[in-house]
Amino acid sequence: MARVEHPGPAAANELFGRDRELGLIEAFITGTSVEGGTLLLFGEPGVGKTVLLDAAAAIATAAGLRVVRAAGVEFEADLPFSGLHQLLLPLHEEFSKLNSAHRDALNAALGFGEGTTPDRLIICNATLTVLQRSAAARPVLMIVDDLPWLDRASATVLGFVARRLSGSRVGLLAASRTGQAGFLESAGLPELDLPPLDEDAAGGLLSARFPVLDADVRQRVLAEARGNPLALLELAPTLSRPGAAGLPGWPGVVPLSRRLQAVFASQVGQLPVPGRRLLLLAALDGTGDLRVLHTLGDPADGLGELAAAERAQLVHVDGNTHRLAFRHPLIRSAVVELSTEAERRQAHQQLAGLYAEQPDRHAWHLAAAALEPDEDIAALLEAAAHRKLRRGDAVGAVAALLRAAELSPDRAERSCRLALAAYIGADVTGDLRRAPQLLAAARRADPDLDKSVQAAVTAAFVLINGDGDVDTAHRLVLDAIDNPDVSKARRTALEEALHTLLRVCYFGGRAELWEPFHGALARLRSPVPTDLYLSAKTLSDPVRLAAPVLGQLDAAIQALADESDPVRIVRLAFAGIFIDRVGACRQALWRVVRDGRSGGAVGSATTALILLSLDNFLTGRWDQAEQLVDEGLQLSETHGYWSLGGRHVKALLAAARGDQAKTQLVTGEMSQWAAPRRIRAYAWQPRALAAIGLGDFEEAYRQVTMINPPGTLASHVPYVMWSTLDLVEAAVRTGRHEEAAAHVDAVRTAGIAGLSSRLALLAAGSAAIAAPDNDAPALFEEALAAPGVQRWPFDLARVQLLYGERLRRTRNVAESRGHLDSAREIFERLGAQPWAKRAAGELRATGHARPRASGQGQDALTPQERQIAMLAASGLTNKQIGERLYLSHRTVGFHLHRLFPKLGINSRAALRDALASAPPDEHESGL
Repeated sequence: MARVEHPGPAAANELFGRDRELGLIEAFITGTSVEGGTLLLFGEPGVGKTVLLDAAAAIATAAGLRVVRAAGVEFEADLPFSGLHQLLLPLHEEFSKLNSAHRDALNAALGFGEGTTPDRLIICNATLTVLQRSAAARPVLMIVDDLPWLDRASATVLGFVARRLSGSRVGLLAASRTGQAGFLESAGLPELDLPPLDEDAAGGLLSARFPVLDADVRQRVLAEARGNPLALLELAPTLSRPGAAGLPGWPGVVPLSRRLQAVFASQVGQLPVPGRRLLLLAALDGTGDLRVLHTLGDPADGLGELAAAERAQLVHVDGNTHRLAFRHPLIRSAVVELSTEAERRQAHQQLAGLYAEQPDRHAWHLAAAALEPDEDIAALLEAAAHRKLRRGDAVGAVAALLRAAELSPDRAERSCRLALAAYIGADVTGDLRRAPQLLAAARRADPDLDKSVQAAVTAAFVLINGDGDVDTAHRLVLDAIDNPDVSKARRTALEEALHTLLRVCYFGGRAELWEPFHGALARLRSPVPTDLYLSAKTLSDPVRLAAPVLGQLDAAIQALADESDPVRIVRLAFAGIFIDRVGACRQALWRVVRDGRSGGAVGSATTALILLSLDNFLTGRWDQAEQLVDEGLQLSETHGYWSLGGRHVKALLAAARGDQAKTQLVTGEMSQWAAPRRIRAYAWQPRALAAIGLGDFEEAYRQVTMINPPGTLASHVPYVMWSTLDLVEAAVRTGRHEEAAAHVDAVRTAGIAGLSSRLALLAAGSAAIAAPDNDAPALFEEALAAPGVQRWPFDLARVQLLYGERLRRTRNVAESRGHLDSAREIFERLGAQPWAKRAAGELRATGHARPRASGQGQDALTPQERQIAMLAASGLTNKQIGERLYLSHRTVGFHLHRLFPKLGINSRAALRDALASAPPDEHESGL
């Protein structure tokens, strides 16, 4: 049988049967050098994706583009930003031209500087800016291979960048294996599928590379390879060897990629032992750092072994990045599988020394090298877990803690780390169902687990999210905190215990639960974490405790702009919920949501969605509120949570819209779930709101006084502030004037009007309702003139409606119409049908008939309204419309709010369809 040589480097650069794909890629490169863009290649292993990427790099370089490359590495998928580091290293000189926030963000993320890794949105924008600045001088093509193995953080950044390259002269060409999921969100991005070679192309490739191949071997190679170019090139020499017919797994029993891996393993096995050691170091390192050559001892020896591996065409040094790269990912896998466990541990030990200055890599390699439990390594891993958590990588933190638990020689330490992993999994990553299993493992590790603060915290969290009750969870955490051995507990465990106890107290809503919490908080050594201290004031009894800390809370919320820890973001946003500070946290909360949607802190993202939906409800964005709360509830259900807060928002929306059936359904679910757990569901609030909408004020009074009796503001019941207007209106309407006056006095004495503009509106509006006719107008005017009340449209419209009703009843008919008409328009825009009907009825009683156009839809619009509607439907902002029509953006907004009800819609997104339902007229000619 003729000897068959492996194809050389020059031959490997020739492509068969890829004219169509090369043409498309060349066109993409030409286009991207002018306009930017993204193209994803998909194909099976060995089909030629990497060869096409190499060809693309050559085409781009010849065309004058700057090419930067990266590749996902299977053994680096848990190291954040390792892929982005490869990609941006050649552009590092551009970092100095960035503003300080972007420069510091990239330096911290990529390991070029110190500090906590900032929010990923900042890193995304910084990366995009670097690429755009570089492309201003010379177009840039990013080439990324093996997307499924790219680490989550880098994939998130690339997914962001990929959708924003239009007009940038920056291109992204990336390759992925068909059907293999990764972290990059590829939906909507252009794709190119790379099929196997057809019969003619496969035969041509085989003839060109192996012209003297025996006919029977040729036929078998073609049959086995099934058009896969790598298989053709690798199987030909393998099957030409004597005895190849007896190779195990032939034909077709083992997947093609596994067969190719076996071929590569045989090639690796022919190298001397030092060469195999070098390849193993490179495979487990994954960065391509040439310093691995020094781990073999004499650098000259390392270069010699590298030359042998290059001659075998297993690895090469990339000319652009000057980093070590494997010819194919299957070679890397083959190298690792061919090694023994002892060899892998030794390699990890050497790499740990190489990365002594990078604590996360150092700890990871030490853990992989450990043969038996080692507390020093476990402690390093636990510290790495906390760093990951601060950077927002909760999934990585759990993984590090679980490995730290495995390496913990002390049973109590192992138990504590398992319990902490369970807590982070349940609270942050949304892995609630796994928490009991980890707790059980922790209990097996340490029979004295019940004395552990961390275990008590985790168990309590599981209880209040499962079938347990508030009192049991409260006792569990409090006993652990009061245990004499608590001084031995980690500081972080104590802080988490107090956070969990706070949450339990909040759910319980009873003063007797809060007293021991405040006592335990007072015993915590200084400094008390800011989010814990503020939450203790604003969530326990905001009526009496919130005012002194408002400035500190506002400062902490402002600092969220640079915060990456999803837990801290959610906690501070929740601290501001009853004093209307959630709106100031929106950008930070959206970062948490985006991270959760990409598989990160799902538990935190669920809470963030609920908080955002509540803020949207209060600020009049009801359609968006419903979308977000539905997403939050779906996430909760998927991960085994029961979201009381999400259902509360859902019930408020239904009540305000007049959907009585949904209000009763959702509040019934809330009460049924909460009652056996001794949790205060506050289903009374949406029920009272629904009753007021129906005009059933007796029922409203009954429901709202379940929260709080009139004349007092119950301690440790935050919702009493929100129910002020409901209680006073229901009391006045049912003839309980003394109760209404007493409650107004209690609200005035408590000073809740100073906590937020919304609470000021509710307090002043309540005082006006309860006042005598002579005093009421001045109090109503005071309520409506309070700064910032325009931000709360539903509450504002309710006060305007009440004012208009009072004016009509005191025979100030003409004056009443303006307030009633304004209230009606807001209610109609929001979709608050019961209140809109009530306002319309009051208007009719004034003798004021609502102006009606001759038709409906567009026919009901004035010429100016039609023009504004068309411009808004085209995508222009209020400011842009105002500039075009010489109007203020506020006037534009006013007209949009007036025309929504005329078109029968509730949102700007529905404008295009509403306008399309009627033919255009002459008023559109000015667009």
